[in-house]
Amino acid sequence: MLLTIDAGNSHTVLGLFDGEDIVEHWRISTDARRTADELAVLLQGLMGMHPLLGEELGDGIEGIAICSTVPSVLHELREVTRRYYGDVPAILVEPGVKTGVPVLMDHPKEVGADRIVNAVAAVELYGGPCVVVDFGTATTFDAVSARGEYVGGVIAPGIEISVEALGVKGAQLRKIELARPRNVIGKNTVEAMQSGILYGFAGQVDGVVNRMARELADDPDDVTVIATGGLAPLVLGEASVIDEHEPWLTLIGLRLVYERNVSRA
Repeated sequence: MLLTIDAGNSHTVLGLFDGEDIVEHWRISTDARRTADELAVLLQGLMGMHPLLGEELGDGIEGIAICSTVPSVLHELREVTRRYYGDVPAILVEPGVKTGVPVLMDHPKEVGADRIVNAVAAVELYGGPCVVVDFGTATTFDAVSARGEYVGGVIAPGIEISVEALGVKGAQLRKIELARPRNVIGKNTVEAMQSGILYGFAGQVDGVVNRMARELADDPDDVTVIATGGLAPLVLGEASVIDEHEPWLTLIGLRLVYERNVSRA
């Protein structure tokens, strides 16, 4: 079994692979204050009762693949693999790790590991050219060429960040549930805010992706648009440019990176 861990700014998603199949997954909050020992206890709690694994931490785990956008969390996860999974091959996605995707950026090391991993999975599943839209703490748009190269992207404030900002900065506004309103024209403050968030972000996705597609390919219709991230389902029905929804895109990319660095070593 391969354990994959995607530690983002707000949430950490874990997936358990049996071959190419993801057989279990968990989603927890990311806490930069957690130590390696605390993370190990958390992992044991999540995986200890799984029928495919043993009762002890590490039983049944044959490999680990990790990426993180939070340096302190990556440091502690590295310590977890050293202390608790010392005999298990582990890959942490960072500069020097083989991904198979050339990064054509001014400063390649600045690109988040999760964005590169998403590109790896997108190329494998759908080919290029493609655009990956990841709805996380930030909404990121990543462009992959027809030759499978990571050529750049766009970073915008995420949906939850925007909701929180409205609640903090708006004197008569408050935090709201992220839900679809009855109508576009809201009949109360909550519905008006929900409409602005939902349809505003859907319009942003359509506008940004259409502009990216025109730069990425001679025929924009050749560009496949893949949505991922925890908040993607909120926008899927409203953004017209999305072709595919793959909620486990990052975990699949981690599996592929692991295979390219360990299985063929």
